[in-house]
Amino acid sequence: MKTTYNIPCNIAQSLNIIGDRWTLLIVHEILNGNYLFNEIKKALPGISSNLLSDRLRYLEEEGVITTELYSEHPPRYRYTLTKSGQELEHVFNTLIIWGSNHLQKCYKKLIDRETGDEVEIAYINTNTGKIVDQIEVVSVNEELQKAGDQ
Repeated sequence: MKTTYNIPCNIAQSLNIIGDRWTLLIVHEILNGNYLFNEIKKALPGISSNLLSDRLRYLEEEGVITTELYSEHPPRYRYTLTKSGQELEHVFNTLIIWGSNHLQKCYKKLIDRETGDEVEIAYINTNTGKIVDQIEVVSVNEELQKAGDQ
């Protein structure tokens, strides 16, 4: 049985879906264009076929990927990311930036395609479209309570 976090926290609940070993790497491979089981397995040396099958099945159940049968005999599937899965690209980019700043051996960096300069993550106000310098994490319950007080 899968161990899950029973904590009312976005991070904990997200990790319940994508926090198992290999899971983010599988999603990353699909994002990089490896849509077939054998392509994903080849790109991730060390993952067993059974574990890959389990992770793919779970990601489909959670709405992160979709499967499409492309061969009936034997049954073979193509895996693609849902909108939810595609939005994990921002998580990968953040991890790439973190790694380029903190790993002793850096494997990748995120750059501006036009200039080649490294980039960083910015937070944008969804109403104004402006970059925000000061952010705060608030509980959704607190936010609802503040709106009710007004």
